[in-house]
Amino acid sequence: MSVTDEAIARIREMIAGGDLKPGDRLPKEADLAAMLGLSRNSLREAVRALSLIHVLDVRQGDGTYVTGLEPERLLEAVGFMVELRHDSSLLEVFEVRRMLEPAATAKAAERVTAEQLAELERLVDAAEASSTAAELVECDMEFHRVIVEAADNQVLAALLVQLSSPTVRARVWRGLTEDDALSRTLAEHRAIVSALRARRADLAHACALVHIAGVEEWLRASVAAGGE
Repeated sequence: MSVTDEAIARIREMIAGGDLKPGDRLPKEADLAAMLGLSRNSLREAVRALSLIHVLDVRQGDGTYVTGLEPERLLEAVGFMVELRHDSSLLEVFEVRRMLEPAATAKAAERVTAEQLAELERLVDAAEASSTAAELVECDMEFHRVIVEAADNQVLAALLVQLSSPTVRARVWRGLTEDDALSRTLAEHRAIVSALRARRADLAHACALVHIAGVEEWLRASVAAGGE
């Protein structure tokens, strides 16, 4: 383990152990370095690294603070990592999404509000009225975001947002190249809404699985055929 890695681990331990809480200001650099038995250079590198993944917030002229540690901020690094990968590795993203999102949809069936159901129906109507593949995908992404939000699990919601963003290009391409993409998407979305409205967690899970697996299988076929 490098000295910088050790410094990162020590700060992480302080946060995990409750010595530093969300919103707390870190001791002055010299004091914290002495407390941890580290050089100031090592500590500085550790702080820089932790600020990049939104664990620490360096405020010029004010000091360094522990962030609120919100899942959506901490998981941004996951989205960055996923976007750097190419080719068939996107299939792995769809696989993870297929594992997680149906479960989130099932949970949403238990917790969805009337307002969220109305918003989902509005998004289905907006998708039907869309004139481009990009508009359809925008409605599709918002549709899934509302469902995951309805599951009322911040960590799951943040993770799925980061996994969903890199799939936009594939979903737009499917809309451009597959003749029945719009009608299939609309039918599958309506089936999901119907299951949510009926509070049928098992049916909601099944409908979401069919929907996501359909895009995944299309992508597999495209990759097998030599598509980008």
